[in-house]
Amino acid sequence: MKRLFLTTALFALAPTAAMAQDAIDYGFSTGDQQFTLSGTGSNDKDFDTGSFGLSAGYSYFLTDNIEVGVRQDLTWADSGDDSAWNGTTRIAADYNFDLGRFQPFVGAAIGYTYGDTTNETGVIGPEAGLKFFANDTTFIYGQTSYQFFFDDSDDINDNFDDGSWIHTVGLGFTF
Repeated sequence: MKRLFLTTALFALAPTAAMAQDAIDYGFSTGDQQFTLSGTGSNDKDFDTGSFGLSAGYSYFLTDNIEVGVRQDLTWADSGDDSAWNGTTRIAADYNFDLGRFQPFVGAAIGYTYGDTTNETGVIGPEAGLKFFANDTTFIYGQTSYQFFFDDSDDINDNFDDGSWIHTVGLGFTF
Protein backbone atom coordinates (compact mmCIF):
# COMPACT_ATOMS: atom_id res chain seq x y z
CA MET A 1 0.00 0.00 0.00
CA LYS A 2 2.88 2.35 0.81
CA ARG A 3 4.41 1.69 -2.63
CA LEU A 4 1.11 2.43 -4.33
CA PHE A 5 0.81 5.69 -2.38
CA LEU A 6 4.41 6.75 -3.23
CA THR A 7 4.01 5.83 -6.89
CA THR A 8 0.74 7.76 -7.13
CA ALA A 9 2.30 10.77 -5.38
CA LEU A 10 5.29 10.77 -7.76
CA PHE A 11 3.03 10.63 -10.82
CA ALA A 12 0.89 13.42 -9.39
CA LEU A 13 3.94 15.63 -8.73
CA ALA A 14 5.65 14.99 -12.08
CA PRO A 15 3.62 17.64 -13.99
CA THR A 16 4.39 20.16 -11.24
CA ALA A 17 8.12 19.51 -11.61
CA ALA A 18 7.87 19.87 -15.39
CA MET A 19 5.99 23.17 -15.06
CA ALA A 20 8.56 24.44 -12.56
CA GLN A 21 11.31 23.78 -15.09
CA ASP A 22 9.40 25.77 -17.72
CA ALA A 23 9.11 28.65 -15.26
CA ILE A 24 12.81 29.49 -15.79
CA ASP A 25 13.07 32.98 -17.22
CA TYR A 26 15.09 32.55 -20.41
CA GLY A 27 16.08 35.62 -22.36
CA PHE A 28 17.24 39.08 -21.53
CA SER A 29 16.30 42.01 -19.31
CA THR A 30 17.18 45.68 -19.44
CA GLY A 31 20.73 46.13 -18.17
CA ASP A 32 21.86 42.58 -18.94
CA GLN A 33 25.28 42.09 -20.48
CA GLN A 34 26.25 39.38 -22.92
CA PHE A 35 29.56 37.82 -23.97
CA THR A 36 29.88 35.55 -27.02
CA LEU A 37 32.78 33.43 -28.22
CA SER A 38 33.39 31.23 -31.26
CA GLY A 39 36.37 29.84 -33.09
CA THR A 40 37.42 28.16 -36.31
CA GLY A 41 40.50 26.48 -37.67
CA SER A 42 41.87 24.45 -40.55
CA ASN A 43 45.10 22.85 -41.73
CA ASP A 44 46.44 20.60 -44.47
CA LYS A 45 46.85 16.88 -43.90
CA ASP A 46 50.50 17.28 -42.85
CA PHE A 47 49.88 20.28 -40.58
CA ASP A 48 52.33 22.35 -42.68
CA THR A 49 49.85 25.13 -43.37
CA GLY A 50 46.79 26.23 -41.48
CA SER A 51 44.62 29.00 -40.16
CA PHE A 52 42.83 29.93 -36.97
CA GLY A 53 40.00 32.36 -36.31
CA LEU A 54 38.43 33.73 -33.16
CA SER A 55 35.30 35.84 -32.79
CA ALA A 56 34.22 37.52 -29.58
CA GLY A 57 31.48 39.98 -28.72
CA TYR A 58 30.23 42.07 -25.84
CA SER A 59 26.71 43.52 -25.73
CA TYR A 60 24.57 45.57 -23.37
CA PHE A 61 20.76 45.41 -23.34
CA LEU A 62 19.15 48.86 -23.52
CA THR A 63 15.72 47.19 -23.17
CA ASP A 64 14.54 43.59 -22.79
CA ASN A 65 14.85 43.21 -26.58
CA ILE A 66 17.37 45.75 -27.90
CA GLU A 67 21.09 45.10 -27.53
CA VAL A 68 24.05 47.19 -28.66
CA GLY A 69 27.58 45.89 -28.68
CA VAL A 70 30.98 45.47 -30.21
CA ARG A 71 32.25 42.43 -32.10
CA GLN A 72 35.84 41.47 -32.90
CA ASP A 73 36.98 38.87 -35.44
CA LEU A 74 40.65 37.89 -35.78
CA THR A 75 42.11 35.36 -38.21
CA TRP A 76 45.66 34.11 -38.57
CA ALA A 77 46.95 32.02 -41.46
CA ASP A 78 50.29 30.27 -42.05
CA SER A 79 51.07 29.19 -45.63
CA GLY A 80 54.30 27.44 -44.66
CA ASP A 81 56.45 30.25 -46.10
CA ASP A 82 54.62 33.24 -44.66
CA SER A 83 51.95 34.10 -42.12
CA ALA A 84 49.31 36.82 -42.06
CA TRP A 85 46.56 38.09 -39.81
CA ASN A 86 43.34 39.99 -40.52
CA GLY A 87 40.68 41.50 -38.31
CA THR A 88 37.28 43.12 -38.37
CA THR A 89 35.85 45.31 -35.61
CA ARG A 90 32.12 46.14 -35.70
CA ILE A 91 29.52 47.99 -33.66
CA ALA A 92 26.14 46.24 -33.81
CA ALA A 93 22.53 46.76 -32.77
CA ASP A 94 20.09 43.84 -32.67
CA TYR A 95 16.45 43.28 -31.79
CA ASN A 96 15.84 39.99 -29.92
CA PHE A 97 12.45 38.26 -30.15
CA ASP A 98 11.57 36.62 -26.82
CA LEU A 99 10.28 33.12 -27.58
CA GLY A 100 11.41 31.48 -24.35
CA ARG A 101 14.48 29.29 -24.86
CA PHE A 102 14.62 30.38 -28.51
CA GLN A 103 15.63 33.99 -29.12
CA PRO A 104 15.79 34.90 -32.83
CA PHE A 105 17.36 38.27 -33.58
CA VAL A 106 17.82 40.72 -36.47
CA GLY A 107 19.97 43.80 -36.70
CA ALA A 108 22.79 45.60 -38.41
CA ALA A 109 26.49 46.24 -37.89
CA ILE A 110 29.03 48.77 -39.09
CA GLY A 111 32.78 48.60 -38.67
CA TYR A 112 36.22 48.36 -40.20
CA THR A 113 38.27 45.50 -41.65
CA TYR A 114 42.08 45.50 -41.65
CA GLY A 115 45.12 43.26 -41.79
CA ASP A 116 47.93 41.86 -43.89
CA THR A 117 45.90 40.39 -46.76
CA THR A 118 42.84 42.65 -46.94
CA ASN A 119 42.16 46.14 -48.20
CA GLU A 120 41.53 48.25 -45.12
CA THR A 121 38.01 49.56 -45.53
CA GLY A 122 34.67 50.08 -43.86
CA VAL A 123 32.06 47.31 -43.64
CA ILE A 124 28.32 47.58 -43.10
CA GLY A 125 25.40 45.20 -43.38
CA PRO A 126 22.43 43.36 -41.93
CA GLU A 127 22.62 40.34 -39.63
CA ALA A 128 20.25 37.72 -38.24
CA GLY A 129 20.52 34.71 -35.99
CA LEU A 130 19.15 32.49 -33.27
CA LYS A 131 20.11 31.99 -29.63
CA PHE A 132 19.06 28.80 -27.85
CA PHE A 133 19.31 28.87 -24.06
CA ALA A 134 20.78 25.74 -22.44
CA ASN A 135 20.06 27.30 -19.04
CA ASP A 136 19.10 30.80 -17.86
CA THR A 137 22.62 32.27 -18.44
CA THR A 138 24.19 30.18 -21.22
CA PHE A 139 23.16 29.88 -24.85
CA ILE A 140 24.31 28.41 -28.14
CA TYR A 141 24.00 30.80 -31.04
CA GLY A 142 24.18 30.90 -34.80
CA GLN A 143 24.47 34.09 -36.76
CA THR A 144 24.82 35.11 -40.37
CA SER A 145 25.62 38.57 -41.66
CA TYR A 146 26.22 40.18 -45.00
CA GLN A 147 29.09 42.65 -45.03
CA PHE A 148 29.76 44.93 -47.92
CA PHE A 149 32.77 47.20 -48.15
CA PHE A 150 33.03 50.96 -48.55
CA ASP A 151 35.63 53.72 -48.35
CA ASP A 152 33.09 56.55 -48.04
CA SER A 153 29.31 56.90 -47.96
CA ASP A 154 29.11 57.20 -51.79
CA ASP A 155 30.48 53.64 -52.08
CA ILE A 156 27.74 52.02 -49.98
CA ASN A 157 25.14 51.81 -52.77
CA ASP A 158 27.75 50.93 -55.41
CA ASN A 159 29.34 48.08 -53.43
CA PHE A 160 26.26 46.30 -52.07
CA ASP A 161 26.70 43.45 -54.58
CA ASP A 162 30.41 43.06 -53.77
CA GLY A 163 30.08 41.93 -50.17
CA SER A 164 30.59 38.65 -48.38
CA TRP A 165 28.57 36.40 -46.08
CA ILE A 166 29.93 35.75 -42.60
CA HIS A 167 28.56 32.76 -40.63
CA THR A 168 29.22 32.19 -36.92
CA VAL A 169 28.28 29.46 -34.43
CA GLY A 170 29.37 29.71 -30.81
CA LEU A 171 28.52 30.06 -27.13
CA GLY A 172 27.14 33.03 -25.27
CA PHE A 173 26.77 34.01 -21.64
CA THR A 174 24.59 36.60 -19.93
CA PHE A 175 25.42 38.33 -16.67
